[in-house]
Amino acid sequence: MKADKIRELDGKEIETQLKEAGEKLFRLKFQLKMGQAEGVKNYRELRKDRARMLTELSARKAAGSAPAAAPAKPATAKPAAAKVAKAKPAPAKANPAKSAKKESK
Repeated sequence: MKADKIRELDGKEIETQLKEAGEKLFRLKFQLKMGQAEGVKNYRELRKDRARMLTELSARKAAGSAPAAAPAKPATAKPAAAKVAKAKPAPAKANPAKSAKKESK
């Protein structure tokens, strides 16, 4: 899909096209990994189309003319979890049999 055609679509249509492209991309990627599809060109085109759609959505979001792809969640303050330090194991003591041999020499 060309950038001109994407610009003509409204935000909701772009979002649905984006979702469909993501699903197609997933299926194509899976087929390529399994060796079932020869369509590397289709995969590349789909990736580029998806990037164009994302670019247009972000441009509209920056301009304020289209709703965001997903509604923003209100910020909730979460208390920072205290990190628990793992106890380090005690250093290994020297083998008493070896130390006894050293002392006897």
